[in-house]
Amino acid sequence: MVGKINRMQFLRGDFQGAGDPLRPPWSLSELQFQDKCTGCGDCIEACPYHLISEGRAKFPEIDFTNYGCDFCGDCVTACKPGALQRGEASDSSPWNLKATILPACLSLNAVVCRSCGEACEERAISFKLETGGIARPLLDMNSCTGCGECFAVCPIKAVKISSTESRNEAA
Repeated sequence: MVGKINRMQFLRGDFQGAGDPLRPPWSLSELQFQDKCTGCGDCIEACPYHLISEGRAKFPEIDFTNYGCDFCGDCVTACKPGALQRGEASDSSPWNLKATILPACLSLNAVVCRSCGEACEERAISFKLETGGIARPLLDMNSCTGCGECFAVCPIKAVKISSTESRNEAA
C-alpha cells in the first residue's frame, strides 16, 4: 500500500516513501515536519554530539557517522516551531528507527568483530557462536532504540538504520 509522498519523493521516483531522510528524535510525520520546520537550525546548534546537520531545503537530518543519539532532548527543547515534539507519555518513543545488520558484516564473514554489540547500551545486539568461526549477530528489535551507536562504531558500515514504517511497506 502506497502512503502519501511529497513532491521531492515523486520527482526522485521514490513512490514508496522509502527515501525519507532520517529526522531528529521526536520529529512529527514527514509531511507535518516539513510543514512546521522553518529551517532555523536551532536543533542543529543544540545537539551536543553534532548528529544533526542541515539537509535539503535547510531541514535537519540525522547523521550517525561519528556518534549515536543518547536522546538527551536538547533538540526538542530548542525547536520553537514545534516540528519536534515529545509525546504526552514520558516513555514516548523518540522515533520509529531500528537497526539492521547487513550481509557484509565482518562477523557473518568469519572475521572477529563485535563492535556493534559492545557499543549497544540496550544490549539489543548479541552474538551466537556457530561452527566455521562465525559469530552470528542477533538483533532484538524490541530492545533496539535506533540510536545509531552500532552504525557509528561499525568499521565497514554493515549496519543500516531505517524506519520501521518503510520496512513494513517493503514487506
